[in-house]
Amino acid sequence: MKNPIAERIADFLKHYPPFSSLQYTELVAIAEHIKVVYLEKNQILFKIGDPTHDSFYVVASGAIGLSVISDAEETLIDKCDEGDILGLRPFFAKNNYLMTAKSREDSIVYAIPIETFRPYVAGNTHVLSFLLESFASNTRNPYDKDNRGKLISENIIFNEQSATDIQYFQPIKYTKNPITASTHDVIRHIAQTMASRQIGSVIIQENQMPIGIVTDFELTSKIATGQFSIDTTAEKIMTTPVVTVPEDISIAEAQMMMLKHNVGYLCVTRDGTEKGIITGIISEHDVVAAQANNPGVLLKQAKRANRSKELKVVRDKLTDLIQNSIDKNIPISHITSVASEINNAISRRAIELGIEKTGTPPVRFAWFSLGSQGRREQLLMTDINNSLVFEDVPAEKYDEVKNYFLQVSERVLETFEKIGFEKSPQGSNSNNELWCKSLTDWIKQYNTWINTPGEKGIHLSTIFFDYDFVYGDPFIEKALTDEIFASANNNHLFYAFLGTDAIKKPAPLGFFRQFLLEQDEEHKDTFDIKSRAITPLVDAARVFAISRDIRGITNTYQRYKKLADLEPQNADLYLECAEAFHTLHWFRTEEGLKTDSGGQYINLEELTKVDKVKLKNCFQPINDIQDLIKNRFQLTYFT
Repeated sequence: MKNPIAERIADFLKHYPPFSSLQYTELVAIAEHIKVVYLEKNQILFKIGDPTHDSFYVVASGAIGLSVISDAEETLIDKCDEGDILGLRPFFAKNNYLMTAKSREDSIVYAIPIETFRPYVAGNTHVLSFLLESFASNTRNPYDKDNRGKLISENIIFNEQSATDIQYFQPIKYTKNPITASTHDVIRHIAQTMASRQIGSVIIQENQMPIGIVTDFELTSKIATGQFSIDTTAEKIMTTPVVTVPEDISIAEAQMMMLKHNVGYLCVTRDGTEKGIITGIISEHDVVAAQANNPGVLLKQAKRANRSKELKVVRDKLTDLIQNSIDKNIPISHITSVASEINNAISRRAIELGIEKTGTPPVRFAWFSLGSQGRREQLLMTDINNSLVFEDVPAEKYDEVKNYFLQVSERVLETFEKIGFEKSPQGSNSNNELWCKSLTDWIKQYNTWINTPGEKGIHLSTIFFDYDFVYGDPFIEKALTDEIFASANNNHLFYAFLGTDAIKKPAPLGFFRQFLLEQDEEHKDTFDIKSRAITPLVDAARVFAISRDIRGITNTYQRYKKLADLEPQNADLYLECAEAFHTLHWFRTEEGLKTDSGGQYINLEELTKVDKVKLKNCFQPINDIQDLIKNRFQLTYFT
């Protein structure tokens, strides 16, 4: 008897991978078990920390947003449209969801039971490869070039324990010389061994060859339920045969074997067969850890480094990680989040090494990153800016204390140069006595910039309003921030100068909507993406953020997101600016990695027509946000 609802669902699925690789009769059989889920706008399908569901999902209509927690707030990182799949985590990992899926409009999704779909995955290599590549490359369709960079895996979140880069085809690290037992060993003793060794499995062997395995699952399902006595022997409850793999198996292959055989452990043998000598064991945890360890490892290496050479190795690996992430189309927001944490770890260790060489600091102090690193946006090896603020001391000790911090700063900057960073061409570094001062002197400096602004002072000071506390005593950061925002409050002259500086950058397009290219000999016929497109968005975000008393957020994208929350009437424009900034940042980073440069100048002839359109689409928000600056700060009347 026909099932019209199932056939209607099958007719929909057959147009989208991986379902297009299945027979229609198979799709109908799957569709008979599918649950149709109706979601109202803003209704949550699953959220971060939820236990994984027994189904994954396909969007039938509407749109589902995927978001993560970044810098203590929810950040939208992708939107799934009709035909896109999401929620694959239960296929590959038992831990909870790392993303929130919420409908952005009234939507319908199909919930496909994993146990129903699993046999078709195991029996169809095209389906299996699609799901594995999707999960590993973090794309909801790895074969769709137009939608590259769209997340599907819910595997992108960053902290010291988890990370973003997936070394998909690298050999997996596993436990060598695993614990084994014989078929006649009593389960009680095996369980005690597993508990004392804190392991989840014991391989049952005969003549050093695997014939079975006892895992937590067997203990729970067969012993704890009373089905077998704990004093029974291993042969009664072990799972057999064991799935065996060779010693040089890759992460991808290990994941594929676990998925295909629906097991949580793989036995490594010398020749990869069940007749080979046991050499290791691979667990699901090993697979997950192998996919998510690089940034965490880099953080640990940075913290443990004792020489500038070791810190350079970390920064070089970070560049590789950024390149891999760009190649895999991981969203730029996640790349910058990871990179900023590692950059800060490198900076902190460089400061610690400088202090070790100079001696104990005489007073409390704070080190700040400025400019792009202060905004947590630095991905390329461009020049760096920083400042140092030390607590107030008696006049007779001032020079002695300042000289100490200048010596520390000089050593830190030497380390930075050995790592590969360049000092600021304008001298905006803490080894310059102009940027190494007491708290009171710094407050005076900011008050000069704010209360008696001039064109030179405003242009010089803009990077000093984008600072990130890196090392030292937080009380100095708070005291400095409080004074800055108090002085800036309702200071119309300051905002007039700051706003005027923000709108005077050269326009990206000419009158006939052609790209305005550089005419100087060195960069002739290239497009200056930094000066003409990125900097205007950065400057606009800064002036609005300071005027709205937004503290603790210096990242341009996050500033626009916060402004959108504070000003619903301008939310669309702010969000457009946020997305434009991300797109421009992506173009610059890609160019910089390709040419081993700062990525400032782009050869438009090397861009596809689609990329040129993407670039041009970023320019209208620049015009609109500059118009808002003119109106907000009455710059039409300012002279």
